[in-house]
Amino acid sequence: MTKTPHEILDQVFGYKEFRPYQLEIIESLAAGDDLFVLMPTGGGKSLCYQVPALLRNGVAIVVSPLISLMKDQVDALCANGVRAAGYNSSLNGAEARQILARLHDNALDLLYVAPERLMSASFIERLQGIEIALFAIDEAHCVSQWGHDFRPEYQQLGRLRELLPGPPVIALTATAEPHTRKDILRGLNLPEARTFVTGFDRPNIRYTVVDKLKPAVQLKKFLTDHKGEAGIVYALSRKRVEAIATDLIRAGIAADAYHAGLSDMKRQEVQDAFQHDDIQVVVATVAFGMGIDKSNVRFVVHYDLPKNIESYYQETGRAGRDGLNAEALLLFGYGDIAIARSLIEKGRNEERKRIELHKLNSMVAFGEAQTCRRQILLAYFGDKLAKPCANCDICLNPPRQIEVTEEARKALSCVYRVGQRFGIGHVIDVLRGSKGKRLLQLRHNQLSTYGIGEDRPRDFWSALLRHLINQGYLLQDIANYSVLSLTKESGPLLRGEISLSMPEPRIRAAIRKEKSKPLGVFDYDETLFEQLRKLRKQIADEDNVPPFVIFSDASLAEMAAVCPRNEAEMLAVTGVGEYKLERYGARFLTVLRQ
Repeated sequence: MTKTPHEILDQVFGYKEFRPYQLEIIESLAAGDDLFVLMPTGGGKSLCYQVPALLRNGVAIVVSPLISLMKDQVDALCANGVRAAGYNSSLNGAEARQILARLHDNALDLLYVAPERLMSASFIERLQGIEIALFAIDEAHCVSQWGHDFRPEYQQLGRLRELLPGPPVIALTATAEPHTRKDILRGLNLPEARTFVTGFDRPNIRYTVVDKLKPAVQLKKFLTDHKGEAGIVYALSRKRVEAIATDLIRAGIAADAYHAGLSDMKRQEVQDAFQHDDIQVVVATVAFGMGIDKSNVRFVVHYDLPKNIESYYQETGRAGRDGLNAEALLLFGYGDIAIARSLIEKGRNEERKRIELHKLNSMVAFGEAQTCRRQILLAYFGDKLAKPCANCDICLNPPRQIEVTEEARKALSCVYRVGQRFGIGHVIDVLRGSKGKRLLQLRHNQLSTYGIGEDRPRDFWSALLRHLINQGYLLQDIANYSVLSLTKESGPLLRGEISLSMPEPRIRAAIRKEKSKPLGVFDYDETLFEQLRKLRKQIADEDNVPPFVIFSDASLAEMAAVCPRNEAEMLAVTGVGEYKLERYGARFLTVLRQ
């Protein structure tokens, strides 16, 4: 008897309700539609193809960029009783043959492969005789050169629809601004795909930016406030990663370093220790993270400035995947900007350099901003938050507002007078009366707005123009040299029908000492929660899987709140399905009954 999506969600995955858009996506894919899904990390992307894989006949082929990510997904699926496997270079000959035998015997529901493996001639030929339920392309932003993690091997996937035209294709990512989205659909040859953009907001993450003054001291103070919690510290270079990790270990913190310069064995050792809660903190370069499906990461610290907002958003998104409170701390230093800019300038591809410099400038603007961090993040991705979030450093410690209506009208007028064909730098030059050679050649010194802002410093106009972008009065077209243009919302402001204020120039805040208040999570017995965590760790060690594969922190928190006494009550807990109840239920109920 065929099960419904809701029955699979409940009985296999242990969830009682779908999140917004999930059911529509699942039903559309199950019906055979091609889809593009943009959903935040922790938003439930995996279920969007895992449930249809169990609804449709055949095996779902899932494209994943990293072996570690495949392993986490496969472990989690197997823990729920789903027939899943990863086919990759980590397997020995016997293991590879066994998985291929299961594939040909129709004994797999999902098979995870790397893009280069999938698109090899021999594997495509092998799939010709297999019933395929669907293709799922995870981390689809890797297709686009506009994406922050462009991978040439992903561009081969554009031939998939031509080579194996029958099964539906779903492409998924958590990070893609509007131009990258178009590039993904073009690169994957999915012009007719239905697009679902479910929003970028992660309300459980608190965003904080502080001046990078004494970073080693600031980091240790932050980690002291988060003692016993799992987290990631990102740094720019391998050398710095090693130094930070050594310093933390000397301070008695269970930490280790992770970067591409380490041996495969050492990196795997660090990742396994982190996944199994044997160490609390991983200090890493960006080489670490995309393959991490650990749900109970409670914080992410950026010791150095990320090169773009996409990376920052994705890396901070590794915290709080279980929906519980999480912190994202950025140590913002102007020296980091110069280093990042010099690294970009060394590139030989001029178009790529232009894209990366624009993205770096947007990241700097985020760090310097004095308005709600979440509103700026969402605006970058083309999303909107109607009111400030009340869960970032700016909202919790608001700066003084200053009246800027007249200055804003000057800035908007200048954008209009230069023909809406120039970027922030040129508009500021005109406002401040620059005598730059190009400005004079363009005769922009003859415009009515030339020099009308010379009484204000350059930083003021930069902050104001960024504020006008973030508030929707100006549009910045990153695909067209970041030129500024007026939006329809700018009309009332230009005509003086409305006023505008913005935060005064930044006075950087200290790290807040207060712990985050629970956000959308019930109160629970913390002592009981710790007892359940210990049992989870014991079972995970016995099964040689990460603890969160057994149950997430969110599931344990719910158990510690409602204290189920029997199997029926246990099944009502989010994340407890029939397979996990049968396998682990009795041991957890023993603790709960005590």
